[in-house]
Amino acid sequence: MAARYVVSRSGTQYRFVLKAGNNETILTSELYAAKQGALGGIESVRRNSPDDARYERKNASNGAPMFNLKAGNGETIGSSELYSSTSARENGIQSVMKNGPEAPVDDQT
Repeated sequence: MAARYVVSRSGTQYRFVLKAGNNETILTSELYAAKQGALGGIESVRRNSPDDARYERKNASNGAPMFNLKAGNGETIGSSELYSSTSARENGIQSVMKNGPEAPVDDQT
């Protein structure tokens, strides 16, 4: 299975997740009030994901490695899961860099 963006709706809000070819979620967006917001977020991931400087590498409050993908204006576009190691986090970033620009949209709204 190829990587894809899955757009979903929860109540009145929308979000997208970027899933790798193995169906693992590698990036999750914020909630958006409108579907257009989620689709715009996907376009922002497509533009920003190839640039290593857009990744904020950090640790969650429990110390687990994670990352945020940021837009040029510094706003967070999406966040990763929590990883078991910094090398696993780097693999997640590489997957977003590889799949982010070209993955198709799977609209499940």
